[in-house]
Amino acid sequence: MPERLRVGVVGCGNISGRYLKNLSEVFENVEVAGVADIIRERALAAAEQNGGLKVLTLEEMLADETIDIILNITPPKAHAEVALATIQAGKSVYNEKPLAVAREDGRKILDAAEKAGVRVGCAPDTVLGAGFQTCRKLIDDGWIGEPVAAAAFMTTHGPESWHPDPQFFYQVGGGPMFDMGPYYLTALVTLLGPVRRVTGSARITFPERTITSEPHYGQVMKVETPTHIAGVLDFESGAVATLVTSFDVWKSNLPRIEIYGSEGTLACPDPNTFGGPVRLMRAGGEWAQVPLSHVYEGNSRGLGVADMAAAISSGRGHRASGALGFHVLDLMHAFHDASESGAHVAVESTAARPAPLPLGLREGLIDD
Repeated sequence: MPERLRVGVVGCGNISGRYLKNLSEVFENVEVAGVADIIRERALAAAEQNGGLKVLTLEEMLADETIDIILNITPPKAHAEVALATIQAGKSVYNEKPLAVAREDGRKILDAAEKAGVRVGCAPDTVLGAGFQTCRKLIDDGWIGEPVAAAAFMTTHGPESWHPDPQFFYQVGGGPMFDMGPYYLTALVTLLGPVRRVTGSARITFPERTITSEPHYGQVMKVETPTHIAGVLDFESGAVATLVTSFDVWKSNLPRIEIYGSEGTLACPDPNTFGGPVRLMRAGGEWAQVPLSHVYEGNSRGLGVADMAAAISSGRGHRASGALGFHVLDLMHAFHDASESGAHVAVESTAARPAPLPLGLREGLIDD
């Protein structure tokens, strides 16, 4: 039986339900110590829906010496504040994406954690699921030869038709790049390695948006951040990728992510999911769907937290790392910087490709 680390969950919004379910029922090396939210009623509801969890304040969580990790799923603008308070309390922290809104805050988090001797993790962990682990293995095993290029597209018309509180998506720190970009960029870095420079163009197409979901139906929002970003990434490996993230597209038939190699093409699944399909075309051949090589095909959100807990217990590095989260944050800002400056932007940060998950695991375990 693996050592079980105790996790305090801060933030009980939309995404917390899946985290709480998986951390309570799927992963054998973690247990939920309690939940907290600035709106106490939300914490009480989350606790009741997940078997009567303990409801705490953030201050109580940070003072509890039995809690090892804080899972920080507050809104993005609060990520840095909560993470820094957690580190100051001597605990490791795992942030929902993005690591922070500002580059400077992301760097402060990493520096503080290094000084305190604690860990920083960062979503997304979808790249640890069966789909992208299969893609990673196919690339590493040479099925498409040398990766030379990639294309990635996230095109929708925004979340105001379905999200109950869509306002933050159109504020600074939101937009399609900061909302969905982390999934695509984390996947690309996992498959192709770190990025050395980017360029791109960005625009705001609709200066105002009207909410058509409840409970804010009819409310008009001002748009403060670009909603269509088109960029190009030059990887340290030599590969070149095209990335488009947009809240301005009604419909499209674009692929999610494709990797183009010297000997074939790999069609990757939606990076906001953990499963497939994974499709492969070798030079001169036809498209074929590839059986998934790894476990965690279903919605396994929290896998990155469990991996970090296993890494703390064993002393190895964890995969959904703060360094990777910061590199992605740096890239997202670099696209906006490139659009404003009209030039390539050199990327100062870097991050190693996270180690692949072992083959032959069963669900609930992270290590052999």
